[in-house]
Amino acid sequence: MLDDRSLRGRLLVPVLTFVGLLLALISSLGAPLIPTIAADYGVSLSTAQWALTITLMVGGISAPVIGRLADGPHRLRVLLVAIGVLVAGNVLAALPSGIFAWFIVGRAMQGLGLALLPLAMGVARDHLSPERARPALALLSVTSVVGLGLGYPFTGIIAEHFGYRTGYWVGAALCLLALVLAAAVVPVSSHRRPSSFDLPGLVLMAVGLAALLLAISKGEDWGWGDARILGLAGTAVVVLAVWIVYELRVTNPLVDLRQMGHRTVLSADLTALLAGTGLYMLLSMVIRFVQTPTSTSYGLGASVVVAGLALLPMSAASYLVSRLVPGLTHRLGAARVLPLGALLFAASLAFFALERGHLWQIFVIMGITGAGTGCLFAVMPRMIVTVVPAEQTSSALALNQVLRSIGYSIGSATGATILAAHTAAGQTLPEGGGYSFGAWVAVALCLVAALAAALLPVRETAVPVHHLPQDEEELLIEESTDAAIGGVVGFEPAPDTLHGDGSETSGRASA
Repeated sequence: MLDDRSLRGRLLVPVLTFVGLLLALISSLGAPLIPTIAADYGVSLSTAQWALTITLMVGGISAPVIGRLADGPHRLRVLLVAIGVLVAGNVLAALPSGIFAWFIVGRAMQGLGLALLPLAMGVARDHLSPERARPALALLSVTSVVGLGLGYPFTGIIAEHFGYRTGYWVGAALCLLALVLAAAVVPVSSHRRPSSFDLPGLVLMAVGLAALLLAISKGEDWGWGDARILGLAGTAVVVLAVWIVYELRVTNPLVDLRQMGHRTVLSADLTALLAGTGLYMLLSMVIRFVQTPTSTSYGLGASVVVAGLALLPMSAASYLVSRLVPGLTHRLGAARVLPLGALLFAASLAFFALERGHLWQIFVIMGITGAGTGCLFAVMPRMIVTVVPAEQTSSALALNQVLRSIGYSIGSATGATILAAHTAAGQTLPEGGGYSFGAWVAVALCLVAALAAALLPVRETAVPVHHLPQDEEELLIEESTDAAIGGVVGFEPAPDTLHGDGSETSGRASA
């Protein structure tokens, strides 16, 4: 533990906060810029959507990987390597090569940034005194949420006045500064024991998800009956099935799927997957719709700055509602708050399907979406923590977070595919009805999520034999909730926690 009075001790929290801000930067360089990227590279909007999808996919896969690699004495090295990859990814995306594939590689490398916040939280918990750890973790969580809200319009301003590539150059410079600061201030975690790593599980999950997303995104371009699409879909089914069987049998899996045997955990996980898909279907459509020229008779013709501002209500509402969830959960119970969040998602999507002709309506839609986000992602960790034994909390939360990220990736690809299916031959912009169809598909997903959330949880369960101490449980829930609202998913094992009954928990998750 660092001496709070030393220079490194005083600088650690500011440096970790700066690292956490990189999350907002990476996120804001995706969705609002998709139409601009499509025009610059001369690719379709559905192809340009990969600038967001690939980052989400890599973020979901890399979060548990980085968490496992950092669960030992090499945490600082893992942190520095991850930030170094971010620097390279931003530079690659910023270079005017004219080759879209290189740009996508750069965006994929930036996906590692989505695992930085839980890693920073782990450093704070390990090396700060208990008196400083709680406010530091709260600051990191708030930074992620507020930073996301401010990052979108900031990126829009840069893109509009200096070109969107400038945003990536700024990102590279900030990441390089974070690399230097982290190397100078973050201590080595030499007291931690190394942990095993599930490399086969990683490879199977990555291959299966990549094949699935590529099949979804290219189905309209290549034809759904094309041999390549059928081959990709078949590969995805087979590989993911093998991955599930393997993860259920291996001793130390990358993602512990066995936790889904509990009905309450299954409810939270299924809701995370379906609602995450619906959420990113909405985000991908809203960003494109707002920037669609008014000449189409349905678009709003807004700038990239306004498109970024349109996402502000979601960030603000998600943060505010998450602070109300503890009281709401106490009165109604988590099993009722979870379907409420899914229904709010469905309501915002139905609103978008029916009424989207004015900018103020988009702001209202995103505000409702944020309220649903606050309910869903704040209550999921609470449900999981209260029904699983303490020694299984880490893997249960990690599974929920990975499934949520998979939903994000699928939603991003599916939204683009639906709009591509409603784009006439020779045209670059979809018909207005495509947005309505996509919204109703997402509504159906959210309604299924609400139904699962209402029916699956076990109403009366015996109290688990092992429990986290109350203060540890509250801190775990707080970190998981706030980081999840910031759009981050990850696994962050913590130092061994000794329980009152003498049992030990070797790790925990942080969303």
